[in-house]
Amino acid sequence: MFKPFALFPFFLVLSVSARAAALPGNSADGKKLHDATCLSCHNDSVYKRQDRQIKNIEGLKEQIGSCGHMTNITLGKPQVNDLVKYLNETYYKFK
Repeated sequence: MFKPFALFPFFLVLSVSARAAALPGNSADGKKLHDATCLSCHNDSVYKRQDRQIKNIEGLKEQIGSCGHMTNITLGKPQVNDLVKYLNETYYKFK
């Protein structure tokens, strides 16, 4: 007997994957940029804190801009998109 609810986990994974893929940018390039620039100031524990200040994609973009300003690093929109995609896929998992 076919049970439609048995397919729910499958469709849930597809839905989450599609939303993550909808973000512009390249996660692999974001990781390279992250490792070359962000890790010079902090490790990845800032993304794993229970009381983290970043609550959504827009907040993440703002924080990246703030970090760039503090470190005097200028990032173009494609680089910001790459970082956002990498950080979201790896740590934040915003939808």
